Amino acid sequence: MLVEACVDSIDSALAAAAGGAGRLELCDNLAEGGTTPSAGAIAVCREQVGIPLFVLVRARGGDFLYSDADADAMVRDVGVARKLGADGVVIGGLRADGSLDLALTRRLLDAARPMGVTFHRAFDVCRDADAALEELITLGVDRVLTSGQAATASEGASTIAHLVRRAAGRIGILAGGGVNEENAAALVATTGVREIHVRCASRLPSRMQHRNRAVSFRAAATEDDQVRMMTDPARIRRLVQLLAEAG
Repeated sequence: MLVEACVDSIDSALAAAAGGAGRLELCDNLAEGGTTPSAGAIAVCREQVGIPLFVLVRARGGDFLYSDADADAMVRDVGVARKLGADGVVIGGLRADGSLDLALTRRLLDAARPMGVTFHRAFDVCRDADAALEELITLGVDRVLTSGQAATASEGASTIAHLVRRAAGRIGILAGGGVNEENAAALVATTGVREIHVRCASRLPSRMQHRNRAVSFRAAATEDDQVRMMTDPARIRRLVQLLAEAG
């Protein structure tokens, strides 16, 4: 049984390795479901942690329908991860109709090899999980991270078990989504997975002695996690115009 720890800092990476994790998924911005970590974070993590390191490559939060610019950035990020010594990358993308973005996945796979490749939880919001699984097998993806298209892996356990049976060893099924020390054993027994993806984080109080509680840098979550904030050129234009008029 392999335990993959999802981490968003060097400190968490070291802690996961010390706790006995067998592999890391290094991310940034987990409040948005995870985005690509910095090159510095990848490099230091590679230097200080001896267990296999997989790097999430996701250009932004929100949905998994990526622009050409997003795709170009992710291909470059895959190259950065490879050059910095990562053992693998975690990738994914969808088309507007909910099918896999096969063209993007092929590009990212080609950029990644010979590293390992996991398809991330974009799988959990795709239109047809069985069809998507077969497509990922055909492409040669090593594993898929999934909660069984449910809010948590425990809730999606029956679907995960079905995916394990359908995969029949042709692709790895990595169960993730709310997996912890209280439910992992039951999930493994129910589904037959051989790899689980966990966070297992605890709250860490700040060591800052001075605090300004009037200032917060954490934005409130939106009800729809596929909605994202994007700079509005009309608002920028209006602001520039108003400043110019004001002299």
